[in-house]
Amino acid sequence: MSECLKLMRTFPATSGEQVILANMQKGPFNRWAFRNMRRMLPTGNVWRGDGAARPLQHEAVWLDDIEFEDADGAVTTVGRTIETGYMDGFVVLCQGIIVTERYAEGVAPHEPHLLMSVTKSFTGSLTGILVERGLLSPDDLVTDIIPEVRGSAYEGARVRHVLDMTVGMEYDEDYDNPESDMAELDAACGWRPAIEGAPDNLRDYITTMRPAGRHGEIFHYVSTNTDLLGWILERVSGTDFATLLSREIWQPMGAGEDAYVTLDRLGAPQTDGGLCVTTRDLARFGQLHLQNGVMDGRRIIPDSWIRDFRENGDSEAWDRGSFADMMPGCHYRSKWYTDLNDPHRPFFGIGIHGQMLFVDPVAGVVCARHSSHPAPAEEKFFNDMERSFRAIAHALAA
Repeated sequence: MSECLKLMRTFPATSGEQVILANMQKGPFNRWAFRNMRRMLPTGNVWRGDGAARPLQHEAVWLDDIEFEDADGAVTTVGRTIETGYMDGFVVLCQGIIVTERYAEGVAPHEPHLLMSVTKSFTGSLTGILVERGLLSPDDLVTDIIPEVRGSAYEGARVRHVLDMTVGMEYDEDYDNPESDMAELDAACGWRPAIEGAPDNLRDYITTMRPAGRHGEIFHYVSTNTDLLGWILERVSGTDFATLLSREIWQPMGAGEDAYVTLDRLGAPQTDGGLCVTTRDLARFGQLHLQNGVMDGRRIIPDSWIRDFRENGDSEAWDRGSFADMMPGCHYRSKWYTDLNDPHRPFFGIGIHGQMLFVDPVAGVVCARHSSHPAPAEEKFFNDMERSFRAIAHALAA
């Protein structure tokens, strides 16, 4: 029996099987929690609409034997990476057709699963839609839109700095340190027990960010930036994030299931990592970007926005940042990574504990994966996962 099937089986669950805030991000409890966030926290529903879901054709292709060189220089296979990676859901599209679809024992295809920081890519693309509508500009000063953050690290920052993680600020995004800034963010969002003396809601927390350095010079990964971006989207649109995402992307994309986003105690959405979607719908979102923002002849995301984040990232800011050693030869723009080492220039979103959406525009391949890896950010695990996706894309292209 898989670990997730041993949790929350009785009513009430025994102490060893109970999933609570204090353990929901730790293995094995995360195997249940990541598929049941709406039972842990308040959520906002992202309605798929009452139209038919965009159909997905199936044509099975055996990918497990595809070989690639892992981060240690050893030859391994796609199949081994799937088996050892705490995979919950895995969908590969080639030319829009499902060639592989797998789920862990106890995981159903219709169940939304937590995306963690792949959520940021959704927030970034939603921003592109509102920019095209003229509701905001990447050049806008953040404090002109959200005056509540005056005097914080966001003083003098522009929306572009928030989009690209180049805000000059002091921040410790250590997922394992209970005294880090990240732990305070989780507590403010309700993801872990409250911390005495710390803000008890997301927006109050955002106003406490500390300045350090100049904006625009260094890629500094700070999840709170994307929560601020979600606040900006709600402010300029006059619409809550879940409704906005439903109206602008989820319904026109032809999603198969409702999604949902976690909320703090005052209803603020965690747009940095709280979105929960099915693996099929994650793949549909990737396919939408592969098709330059068009689905079934309907323009959803501006083509110019997608071209911009693929082509105009600041490689120098990236190289000065803390991710350059782990992911050399990349850039980050508008909440998407682009791999400049690969001639296909794939772009992707990643989230802790093994979430990833990978898009190869040359091969016409989308890889969508949900996981519940016990460690939040094990470098070799993520490196091998990306390498396996690149190997799949190049094999299918051939």
